[in-house]
Amino acid sequence: MSIELISILVLFVSFFALLAYGVPVAYSIGISTLVTLLINISLIPGITTVSQRMTTGIDSFALLAIPFFILAGELMNRGGIANRLVNLAKSMVGSLPGGLAYVNVIASMLFGAISGSAVAAASAIGSVMTDRMKDEGYPVPFSASVNITSSTTGLLIPPSNVLIVYALASGGTASVAALFIAGYIPGFLVGLSLIVVAAYIAYRKKIKRGDRVKLSQLWTDFRKSFLSLLMLVVVVGGIVMGIFTATEAAAIAIIYAGGLGFAYRTIGIKDLPSILLNSAKTTAIVMFLICTSMAMSWLFSFESIPQLMTGFLVDTVSNPIAIFLLINLTLLVFGTFMDMTPAVLIFTPIFLPVVVELGMDPVHFGIIMVLNLCIGLCTPPVGTILFVGAGVAKISVTEVIRPLLPFLAAMVVSLILVTFIPQLSLWLVNVFGLGG
Repeated sequence: MSIELISILVLFVSFFALLAYGVPVAYSIGISTLVTLLINISLIPGITTVSQRMTTGIDSFALLAIPFFILAGELMNRGGIANRLVNLAKSMVGSLPGGLAYVNVIASMLFGAISGSAVAAASAIGSVMTDRMKDEGYPVPFSASVNITSSTTGLLIPPSNVLIVYALASGGTASVAALFIAGYIPGFLVGLSLIVVAAYIAYRKKIKRGDRVKLSQLWTDFRKSFLSLLMLVVVVGGIVMGIFTATEAAAIAIIYAGGLGFAYRTIGIKDLPSILLNSAKTTAIVMFLICTSMAMSWLFSFESIPQLMTGFLVDTVSNPIAIFLLINLTLLVFGTFMDMTPAVLIFTPIFLPVVVELGMDPVHFGIIMVLNLCIGLCTPPVGTILFVGAGVAKISVTEVIRPLLPFLAAMVVSLILVTFIPQLSLWLVNVFGLGG
């Protein structure tokens, strides 16, 4: 057995053994990387190399956007934006059969896009919608399923931190601006598929219609939420038009979100310490994951793992469609017990060379990967959004699994469509002239 194969075996066996033992993901990544590197070099140089790669891995101006967007999302979450967006969505579609389920989806898409956080969307929109839906006769497991799956759409609809991470992991072959634009149609497609499933279930359960809203009320709700929605135009529009970078846009988002919070009188000076502390904690977790994952990514290159994987897949599976399906299946499996950020950083350098060799655009693959891993966030055993959504609804995870299945099926169908219809991701990119 060659040294490369031994290294690959040691890397993955040690990594998954540590995960199975309950070691946090970031530590599992760092320890398995160091252990594998020690096969080739001695202890002190190995520790030094891993430390250097962790440090240089986050030495990137683009990564500054992540803590800024996290802080902006926290300000939005605390700033009373969720209620305004829920009221707007309710005015738009609340009178339809099963309308509150559509309200949940649309509000989650809007809030997730503004905050850039699926966890924030699941907790903020779920806390507002659960009681409303229960009072209108919606089963709580059903409303929790809608909330859990729809909250992930904000990871596709920009601004999205995970798309910034993918841009970094791709080595610059996919720009942040192109990824942001590419996420719109797939994000809306997922939202629409969830609405279709919710409509069918609402029809079967004979859930009653909501009250029809007058145009004057729709206008009032739109006016109250207009400044919140305008943030998307300012941030994403500025990036696409080249007015500012993603990092600068994130800083502007903080000023905008903070200004809205103070203007709405939902945030005061006394709230700032807790907002900053929560943002700092989240940032520390994310950045440590990126540190260790970048060290592992360097090890992949050092051990020629991407080249070996490309050669193996291309030589053994000649059909590109079969390869794309195999990659998607692999990501679906690993996404069930890995957080999205390390999964993107670990699997991008492995699979990106494979799909590029087969003619897939790196931007298209980035959207596929993020959509795929969104499904994992909603599934046990480590589905972050699954646990948040169940907790907000005050039900056990086991109660929500069965009603969740049709919505997960809709997400899988969306994934297949996005995988094999590249223009769903690339049409807007080409319209705005951001293609490679």
